[in-house]
Amino acid sequence: MNLRGIPMSNINVLTIPHETQRYNTVGDYWVDENGVTQIRISDLGNTFYEDLIMLHELTELTLCRKAGVTIEDIDKFDFQFTENRAAGDASEPGDDPSAPYFKQHQFATKVEKEMCRELGLDWDAYEDRISEVMETYPKP
Repeated sequence: MNLRGIPMSNINVLTIPHETQRYNTVGDYWVDENGVTQIRISDLGNTFYEDLIMLHELTELTLCRKAGVTIEDIDKFDFQFTENRAAGDASEPGDDPSAPYFKQHQFATKVEKEMCRELGLDWDAYEDRISEVMETYPKP
């Protein structure tokens, strides 16, 4: 609990090799058996890019918690989406209007873009790097 008696959560954020992600994504989150929120960011070779992914994931997760969208629902959708995604398609599951967290993902992307601009980074170069990394994910 913090000083105001509000329960606090523990969050563990790690940058990992892309091929060790649970599925082909550059950012993932879940709550482990100890109640610790785990966020995994793919190594993009650029700390600022990885920070942008972390910001997106934390924003999306917070908004989903507020809206009552469960991690189980997100995982179910994401795993099914990526299983059916065509080769070479790097689209985000959260950009699909049928995603249970579509609204939260869209807002998290706005925050991510604003931070990218504030950092003086090129959004297109950032997205290109994400696409490059996603192409390296092991094929089933």
